[in-house]
Amino acid sequence: MAKPESKKSGVVLGAGRSAAVEEQVNNGSLDLSPSGGAHDPATAAPTTKPKSGKQGSRENVSRRSTECEVFDDGTNTFFWRAHTVTVLFILTCALVYVTLLEETPHDTAYNTKRGIVASILVFLCFGVTQAKDGPFTRPHPAYWRFWMCVTVVYELFLIFILFQTVHDGRQFMKYIDPKLGVALPERDYGGNCLIYDPGNTTDPYHNIWDKLDGFVPAHFLGWYIKTLMIRDWWMCMIISVMFEFLEYSLEHQLPNFSECWWDHWIMDVLVCNGLGIYCGMKTLGWLSMKPYQWQGLWNIPTYKGKIKRIAFQFTPYSWVKFEWKPASNLRRWLAVCGIIFMFLLAELNTFYLKFVLWMPPEHYLVLMRLIFFVNVGGVAMREIYDFMDDPKFHKKLGQQAWLVAAITVTEFLIVVKYDPNTIMLPIPFFVTQCWILGIILILTWTLWRFFIRDITLRYKETRRRKQEGTGDWDRTLGNGSGTAATGRSKLNGTESVRHRKS
Repeated sequence: MAKPESKKSGVVLGAGRSAAVEEQVNNGSLDLSPSGGAHDPATAAPTTKPKSGKQGSRENVSRRSTECEVFDDGTNTFFWRAHTVTVLFILTCALVYVTLLEETPHDTAYNTKRGIVASILVFLCFGVTQAKDGPFTRPHPAYWRFWMCVTVVYELFLIFILFQTVHDGRQFMKYIDPKLGVALPERDYGGNCLIYDPGNTTDPYHNIWDKLDGFVPAHFLGWYIKTLMIRDWWMCMIISVMFEFLEYSLEHQLPNFSECWWDHWIMDVLVCNGLGIYCGMKTLGWLSMKPYQWQGLWNIPTYKGKIKRIAFQFTPYSWVKFEWKPASNLRRWLAVCGIIFMFLLAELNTFYLKFVLWMPPEHYLVLMRLIFFVNVGGVAMREIYDFMDDPKFHKKLGQQAWLVAAITVTEFLIVVKYDPNTIMLPIPFFVTQCWILGIILILTWTLWRFFIRDITLRYKETRRRKQEGTGDWDRTLGNGSGTAATGRSKLNGTESVRHRKS
């Protein structure tokens, strides 16, 4: 499990920065809150002090080059304590009230719903106070522990749906919302694809205005958040373009994928997705350059600084720049390919799930699922990156990443079980040829880059070393022969002089 960011960040403050630190104390950019919400007041972290330059330089060596420096004096306030006893006491009082003072209604369906909701709430209370901390600590570690427990509940719900029959599973959704459980027609975004329709004299651009629905800002906001998760422009663009190719390939299965060419490439890729990725990269640049120096709220003298400090509570505690480097070795290449595959599968599950479970696109359950992935996706990506980038320190995949991968696979299995006929519709031949060609190109490049090229380079390096070794040996022998010959000539010359003297 990845440790919190605060525990891996160094503290480097020189004597010459005292004036700057004093100014940041006044305007509220420093924060005294600790790195990660202790589970018990007795185990709270002690106050950290600014370290000397020599000690800070040692921490710089242990810290990754992509990780920023953090100053935090470690103030532990009431807000940062886990309050395990307090939560247990409140939970016990609520259960005592329900047991002794509340009359149980004689309604089996209502009691079943209330019992399930109460069980989930008790599990969430336990998880928020006792679960392990993840890599994120802002705005509060309990917030991320809450979403980790929600991930467990959602996965259990998907497992329950997976083990039902198709009819029972669809009708079970009526217990959540009585309006569900009814087959709904899918909207077709294709049809008339003329940007300018001369036949419509009233509004010749009506096709464009018809496509501008609530999904346009949703596309922009979704790709803005995905960019903050992935933190790489190339990976975001590849996923964006690949999903449009998937829509082209699967429009014979879901009519919702049938869109006009300009809706695919202009409105989606360039405008909505491209603008969201651009704004996300600008935000990433600001977060990478932002100073991460924190001070407690009550130690800030000005009201402006206090307000600024409250706003910065919703920004990351520290920052790690993601450097995926997929071409550096085979392990990272396979990891990046797996991340792209899981992203695309999760995107497809959004459309296929509401198709097989008969949920309209505007239903609140669809929106809640998207909000869920927004909160858990960033943690999962950070844990995957830590596991891939530093396997010696992170020896196992993080808990949130493990659960998100399990949820994505379970959702796909539900789609396969509930509507296998739609999934097994034959793909058009020319589409199949394109995908086969793309897969062959990827496999060919993988074999060349990580096997053939490496073997060739190793052979050339070994041959070069052998040639250098042979040349050095010949030069050594040549020098030795010259020395021996010179010695013999000198010896012969000395002997001839002695002979003449005799």
